[in-house]
Amino acid sequence: MECRKEDNLAGCNCSYEPCPRKGICCECIRYHLKMRQLPGCCFPDAAERTFDRSFEHFAGLVSQGKV
Repeated sequence: MECRKEDNLAGCNCSYEPCPRKGICCECIRYHLKMRQLPGCCFPDAAERTFDRSFEHFAGLVSQGKV
C-alpha cells in the first residue's frame, strides 16, 4: 500500500508545525496511541490547538456533544 500523504494533508488539522508525521496517518496514530492519546484529527480545531489529545479530554468533549 502506498502512502497518500498529499491527500491526507488536506484533512490534517494538526497545528504542531514541526511535526514529522503530518500526512503520514499510520505513523501519527501509532505515535499517539503509544502515549494514550488520539491524533489531532479526532478533535475539533479549537480543542486540537490545546495539544491535550488525551483519551480523557476526548471523552469529555464527547460527553459535552462537541465531537
